[in-house]
Amino acid sequence: MNTIAIERKVDDLLACLDKDAQRLQDSLSQLTELRELVIKRDDAALGKLMETIQAGSDRYRTLESERQSIRTDLASALECDIANITLSALEKTLSKAKADQISRMQARLKSLVQDLRKEYLSTVLLLSECSRLNNMLLKSIFGMGGTGDVYYNANGVTRRQTGLTFVNLQL
Repeated sequence: MNTIAIERKVDDLLACLDKDAQRLQDSLSQLTELRELVIKRDDAALGKLMETIQAGSDRYRTLESERQSIRTDLASALECDIANITLSALEKTLSKAKADQISRMQARLKSLVQDLRKEYLSTVLLLSECSRLNNMLLKSIFGMGGTGDVYYNANGVTRRQTGLTFVNLQL
């Protein structure tokens, strides 16, 4: 492959990476929306959001396949292993103008990934706190997991004190 063909493939790669950057932006928005909906306890909107996220996973697989195909073509054209086709490696082999484009894209993707990590951690913390509070509530209502008083009858069968909970656990 000649230099012009390689630069066209790099343009295809940059277009694909631009779609990846847009997908990362969408993921950031979805995580923010997810936290808002959890706080508002809007189950209907949460269901719709989860459907949207699921539909997006199919588009991601298609985009991933496209990116891998372009990397394979570039590896063949540059006569190297596909593992060596990274943005940093491409930046070193291309013209100054293309190298600058790749550098900007790389910086943009790094920034988006850092933001996504931060938003993901915020979402995980919120959901784990919700889970913790729900567990505490259930334990206080049903007396589950507590170290309440245990009584033994004459046959050696254990019985917990059930009068301390909101719900009688005896049948």
